[in-house]
Amino acid sequence: MKRLALFASVPALAALLAGCAVGPDYRRPDAPVPDAWKEAAGKWKTAEPKDQLSRGQWWDVFQDPGLAALEEQLDVSNQSIAQAEAQFRAAAAISRGARAAFLPSVTTSPSAIRSQGAQGRVSTPGTTSPTGNTYQLPVDASWELDLFGRIRRNLEAGLAGEQAAGAQLEAVRLAMQAQLASVWFTLQGVDAQQQLLATNVAGYEKALDLTTNRYKQGVVSGVDVAQAKTQLESTRAQLTELGITRAQQEHALAVLIGKAPSTVTIPSAPLSAKPPEIPVGLPSGLVELRPDVAVAERRMAAANAQIGVAKAAYFPTLTLSGSAGYQSSALTDFFSLPNRFWSLGPAFLATLFDGGRRKAATDQAIANYDATVASYRATVLGALQDVEDNLVALRLLEVEAAQQAEAVTAAERALAIAKNRYDVGITTYLEVVTAQSIALGAERTALDLATRRMTGSVNLVRALGGGWKNPDAGPPLSAGR
Repeated sequence: MKRLALFASVPALAALLAGCAVGPDYRRPDAPVPDAWKEAAGKWKTAEPKDQLSRGQWWDVFQDPGLAALEEQLDVSNQSIAQAEAQFRAAAAISRGARAAFLPSVTTSPSAIRSQGAQGRVSTPGTTSPTGNTYQLPVDASWELDLFGRIRRNLEAGLAGEQAAGAQLEAVRLAMQAQLASVWFTLQGVDAQQQLLATNVAGYEKALDLTTNRYKQGVVSGVDVAQAKTQLESTRAQLTELGITRAQQEHALAVLIGKAPSTVTIPSAPLSAKPPEIPVGLPSGLVELRPDVAVAERRMAAANAQIGVAKAAYFPTLTLSGSAGYQSSALTDFFSLPNRFWSLGPAFLATLFDGGRRKAATDQAIANYDATVASYRATVLGALQDVEDNLVALRLLEVEAAQQAEAVTAAERALAIAKNRYDVGITTYLEVVTAQSIALGAERTALDLATRRMTGSVNLVRALGGGWKNPDAGPPLSAGR
């Protein structure tokens, strides 16, 4: 009874000490976040809860059914997303393994052994060691009591790693979604460029026919014909070059949705969309709206927990061990009471000298944590820069697009004047060719700006987190949770 009372008191003592977990409790450090966006003043509307980007299908803000259809395929078939999802499942398995350390481990090792002693060995006077059988069915159990929080800190690290992997999955998904949307609008911009060049090629063909007829009538020289021919063929070459770009963009879309390029054909759809109005929240909210920031923060929490794991190595471990089973030299009556054996008892294990190994491990854990803090703050700063870059880009691209529209109007007016001057014989065809080149270049620049504004809108949505919100935002993990 005294022994049983002693064994019963060990778990009670462990429960009493369970609140003692060495190492620092996690607290998220401050990050350099301003109160407002520098580039949002006077231009961007501050987001309100009712007009935030929808979580998940943020591309609906562009109201493009073709883009929406491709985005749905991306989430199912993209291989980068599949890889991140597998890594998340691996991290979840690691945290489950860490949780299992709270429970006892039970093993068994049945054996059947036939043995014979040495011929010259005498067991008792006048007899030799006989040949015999030994049958054994043991069941061993051991349970480490988490007196100083090593298991709990390890579980904290595992849970934080799982959450980091989940946020990384969302970061990869958002990156792939944004990349697909950018390629989609780039492809539409190429289609618009091809449409513009095809229209100009048709016009240049008519101009060449007209100039050739006038040459045959002796009205103009052969130089005018050569110049018209040069303008036509150079524009055709530009149109052919765009075919390469379009094919490559189409191939990129195919790979993003997990298909072979040869199996995907995207119909021509010239860009016609306008950049949507994207509400912008406060910089402080970016910490919860960017999955890459969440990844850095959770890795920081995991590194903090590893400090506790390293410090727990300074303290002894207490393990309750027990063994029971049956052992006999014959299978008959194997499970009888005389063949039973058992043992039970606690065991302390303490390291008295390790040459500084634990100190080095603790210093390494602290240094790793400091590195994750710096990485977290750098990620926050990078996220702030990302938003500011895209805000200023969209603001100035809008101004540039308006200026370029004026340039297109002026170029078209100059081309009309040049044609009229040529028709009445005031100037040579060189003036017309020059005006055509300027007008075509101005129109292509305008289309390029329109494409950049759409891809810039995609980049701003991505920089703002794509409508994702950290589900783990709130009180951080600590030893008390």
